[in-house]
Amino acid sequence: ESVGPSGLGLDGTPAGRALTTADLDALRDAWVDAAVNAKTTGFDGIELHGAHGYLLDQFLWERTNIRSDGYGGTIEARVRFPAEVVSAIREAVGPDLAIVYRYAQWKSNDYTARIAATPEELARVLTPLVEAGVDVLHPSTRRHWEPAFPELSGVDGELGLAGWTRKITGLPTITVGSVGLDKVFTTTFAGKGDSNVTGIDRLLKQYEAGEFDIVALGRALLADPEWVRKLREGRTDEHIAYRQEHLKTLT
Repeated sequence: ESVGPSGLGLDGTPAGRALTTADLDALRDAWVDAAVNAKTTGFDGIELHGAHGYLLDQFLWERTNIRSDGYGGTIEARVRFPAEVVSAIREAVGPDLAIVYRYAQWKSNDYTARIAATPEELARVLTPLVEAGVDVLHPSTRRHWEPAFPELSGVDGELGLAGWTRKITGLPTITVGSVGLDKVFTTTFAGKGDSNVTGIDRLLKQYEAGEFDIVALGRALLADPEWVRKLREGRTDEHIAYRQEHLKTLT
């Protein structure tokens, strides 16, 4: 059975039913169980996937969350359930298991979507998550160098989503999105997945400006498992370009 905050798909059409508060309690417990299992197994941290139209993200987005029971409406109400999940996990695992929270503005069917239209709104989204116990934030973008709020003037209009995340929260922040590549991942699904190798000058500039602490890599490592080693040793001319067939390693 399809369920969601309001029983709506990402395109706004009906999709299954809205979750009840009892459902939310059960889901929260399931996330806690998974986190406890990870800690018991010996992991150092977990990452909650709250991006790209997944369930936690659906609560944050006003187009998929039209609830009126305290879990929808204002930004603070929409972030309430994701924050409760984080808080419940933190209570169960204690202070030493790292909690990473991944979020995004864009959705899988709408690359222009925003859960926050301004830096002020972004602060209202992120602050409750930080207060609930998040240690590291992982804002997902398709291109790490693109400004988060390009309508702003000056330096603020150039700052990426990771940069704004770090500026607002002060937490360690992960940047991601076409690092070392010249095409976004979604072209793969259109049969145009090949991407040429590019330098990391823009990435270094952002890092030196203090926009992020950690870099996440996907396709670059699928194509070239020694990508980081080659970069460290100055052998970037040996980097292997990503090709469509590299996606087959995932299946």
